[in-house]
Amino acid sequence: MAHVAQVKIPATYIRGGTSKGVFFRLQDLPERCQTPGAARDALLLRVIGSPDPYGKQIDGMGGATSSTSKTVILAKSSKPDHDVDYLFGQVSIDKAFVDWSGNCGNLSAAVGSFAISGGLVDPARVPANGVCTVRIWQANIGKTIIAHVPITNGEVQETGDFELDGVTFPAAEVQLEFLDPADEGDGEGGGSMFPTGNLVDDLEVPGIGSFKATLINAGIPTIFVNAEAIGYTGTELQDAINGDPVALARFETIRAYGALRMGLIKHVDEAAKRQHTPKVAFVAKPVEYVSSSGKTVGTGDVDLLVRALSMGKLHHAMMGTAAVAIGTAAAIPGTLVNLAAGGGERTAVRFGHPSGTLRVGAEAKLVDGNWTVTKAIMSRSARVLMEGWVRVPGDAF
Repeated sequence: MAHVAQVKIPATYIRGGTSKGVFFRLQDLPERCQTPGAARDALLLRVIGSPDPYGKQIDGMGGATSSTSKTVILAKSSKPDHDVDYLFGQVSIDKAFVDWSGNCGNLSAAVGSFAISGGLVDPARVPANGVCTVRIWQANIGKTIIAHVPITNGEVQETGDFELDGVTFPAAEVQLEFLDPADEGDGEGGGSMFPTGNLVDDLEVPGIGSFKATLINAGIPTIFVNAEAIGYTGTELQDAINGDPVALARFETIRAYGALRMGLIKHVDEAAKRQHTPKVAFVAKPVEYVSSSGKTVGTGDVDLLVRALSMGKLHHAMMGTAAVAIGTAAAIPGTLVNLAAGGGERTAVRFGHPSGTLRVGAEAKLVDGNWTVTKAIMSRSARVLMEGWVRVPGDAF
């Protein structure tokens, strides 16, 4: 019986923010996987170890959570005034599906450093010591991200004393600027930061009820609801929700009808094929709680509480793109996020999540009756965990 040999593909396994993913240079992929399509999706599924009916991704690089079932493809940018094109693929754990509909804000923190180390940034632009500014074209959503990557002795600095709740060890700080993060174009999703035209909507969800919701396209399409309206306090940790299949089904129904209301899908059944977006999150005013690390988050430590679901499960910390949505919504008076934070005008917000706290800034202004956001800013960190080759069976793609 003939056996198919495994194929070796150069790859790097990197932690970015509170996520991990397998990074590739486009030029290193097998030729038939260098363009979008079935072959590329099949390759990434096999790399990560999906679809896995056991939900463990044992036979791949995935970690069986939405935060660790991720892939990134980078190339020298085809866009003027940009260094690198960044394409993100969220790999389903139990289904043969790669979702290309959105960005990963956490892994965005690792894009600049990988681009520098991988020779995708002009070496003349990399200082011997200091900070290298990498202009990233986020190809999934057509937006610019600027990463400020620390450099020591001509190499990317990864170690440092910057602490990020949700990550055990400190590392070097990478500041990210998400420019013009709102969806204000003519693309999918309504073509507006607020696709319904409202800061707050009454969202009707058959079988569940009607409640207030802020539907926003900024960073990533997100549905914000009040925690108390759906029976929560905003202090919940993962086990309180992820161990409750009835609750997860309710959140998925809310997500599906929110996606429909936002114009992201034309029928609720389509939500199953769009797992990465939109996100659904619930907000509450500050109260004291104990984070998943055992650290107490006091009422005075944060402006509000936020819990968000990703790929059908409560996130252990906060997705970077959802943090952009939180910062943007908090900066606009009258949204549910802004009201939970105490209302009024603000340029930054610190929120509590299951692992601790996070600060994100946003610059919003009202122009001709419409809200616009010029940029959102937050700090993350990134570290290479392993580099070399991933191997997949030659007939897998």
